[in-house]
Amino acid sequence: MGFFGRSDPSDPEELRRRMVETQIERRGVADPTVLEALREVPRHLFAGGRSLREAYADRALPIGRGQTISQPYIVALMTEALEPEPGLDVLEIGTGSGYQAAVLAACGMRVWSVERIGELQEEARRRLQEAGYADRVMLRTGDGAEGWPEEAPFDRVIVTAAAGEVPPALREQLAPGGVLVAPVGGRSFQKIVRLRKGEDGRWTREELESARFVPLVTDQ
Repeated sequence: MGFFGRSDPSDPEELRRRMVETQIERRGVADPTVLEALREVPRHLFAGGRSLREAYADRALPIGRGQTISQPYIVALMTEALEPEPGLDVLEIGTGSGYQAAVLAACGMRVWSVERIGELQEEARRRLQEAGYADRVMLRTGDGAEGWPEEAPFDRVIVTAAAGEVPPALREQLAPGGVLVAPVGGRSFQKIVRLRKGEDGRWTREELESARFVPLVTDQ
């Protein structure tokens, strides 16, 4: 019966439930806050006008300007890796379609999101407004490698584009005790890593999963 099984392909709420069950929970994502956020956020609003079947499929989707909306599982994995908690302040680098920002907001966090491509940022703003998350997501067009220093420090940092290493400014803008999640590696292959900044300023690093992200667009 394929991905949809007996679900109604015209019911977005049912498709989200099935997406979480088949694509996310079965791969080991277990944080109840993250799972509920993925069930809540209307991914089809952020999928560039694609059909419901495409919007909830188990793959990344192009959104124009050489950018993509990440596979649902990768969004869930990275969100869980952040260890989300309501009330935390999150810096996101790479707004893209706005979907990851919406998921973070649905987890109860406040989001500051930076996007280098102005047209994508404006589209994301409209989508976040339509989906009901605009009041919890602050947007800026700029160089993601520079972060958002005026609002630092942040409890969490998430990077949704690939770089050979995490830009130093993003490390500096993470508060002691905070968590940073990012894809690190070359243009065609990366590892999603989780960095923890200890209260003493020391760093620990974990490699979580292989991935393929578009490159971080930066002036540096």
